[in-house]
Amino acid sequence: MTTYVWDYLAEYEAEREDLLDAVETVFRSGRLVLGPSVAGFEEEFAAYHGSAHCTGVDNGTNAVKLGLQALGVGPGDEVITVSNTAAPTVVAIDGAGATPVFVDIRESDFLMDTDQVAAAVTPRTKALLPVHLYGQCVDMAPLRAIAERHGLAILEDCAQAHGARHHGERAGAMGDAAAFSFYPTKVLGAYGDGGAVLTSDPDVDAALRRLRYYGMEKTYYVVQTPGHNSRLDEVQAEILRRKLRRLDAYVAGRRAVAERYREGLGDLAGRGLLLPSVTEGNDHVYYVYVVRHPRRDAIIEHVKRHDIALNISYPWPVHTNSGFQHLGYERGSLPVTERLADEIFSLPMYPSLSAGLQDKVISAVREAVLSV
Repeated sequence: MTTYVWDYLAEYEAEREDLLDAVETVFRSGRLVLGPSVAGFEEEFAAYHGSAHCTGVDNGTNAVKLGLQALGVGPGDEVITVSNTAAPTVVAIDGAGATPVFVDIRESDFLMDTDQVAAAVTPRTKALLPVHLYGQCVDMAPLRAIAERHGLAILEDCAQAHGARHHGERAGAMGDAAAFSFYPTKVLGAYGDGGAVLTSDPDVDAALRRLRYYGMEKTYYVVQTPGHNSRLDEVQAEILRRKLRRLDAYVAGRRAVAERYREGLGDLAGRGLLLPSVTEGNDHVYYVYVVRHPRRDAIIEHVKRHDIALNISYPWPVHTNSGFQHLGYERGSLPVTERLADEIFSLPMYPSLSAGLQDKVISAVREAVLSV
């Protein structure tokens, strides 16, 4: 049987009774759209982050898109972000009518190089979009200083950082708004699609609620401003309410897996295998366990012989995708991003990963690194 980078079946078996009760609760409630489960989850998710407001939406991509729109970003504006991210981050910027502007990342933690942001600001810049990637946070202090100096909004992309902290602050509580995805693989994952936007600004929250519901506010028949149909589903919301109570336990499980990898593979740095680096001030939640080696492809092929499927997050930086060639970024324009894309790969990471399966992965990776 193949070992994959993510699997939910063991977790489902452990939580099955509660999850099925969540579905039953919704089906017996008499409300299937924007009912008590969505309202309850929004209140509880906001409270977890110390935020005043949460708006549930249908997926993480729309969380970014609607978040930008609620912050006033639109056609003609520029949004500074990174190319080392999942494509939906950039697709959402484009969907809001804005132009993505890329800065490079740091070698140490693969996160936005905040030292490059100030030089990327132009009169058209409207927002900064840091991506808290792989489970830890971008250095937010310099971004907040730049935003204040230039009158810019900050939207945090927290799709990969549920439960993470940066100098004690929750990911999602450090900007003007924050977008989350609840895609099943996430640290807090639904059993389908889902997303949310946090903010402590009541005007931004009101705009988000209109945007997710056709642009309507008080009645179904009156559109105040053109919007979308982007509502979080009641069933997914109730499932997320149950799982939110276990989020800290999920994070603890991921950290235990990460520590076992460190113990089993940490001595291979001299053979070119670099394990994740935790930046000072960050509490890493290990959404994915991304390692680095100059002979990445050979290692993946070797490990595949042991029925272990590794992953690459991400093999093609967004600025190299054909769909974004119109932005004009040439090969070599983001050298760190491009170099790391040839070397990074992910090991299996999820809280219910058994010790036996993890030992299998460690053994196979050790064998591969020592043989290439």
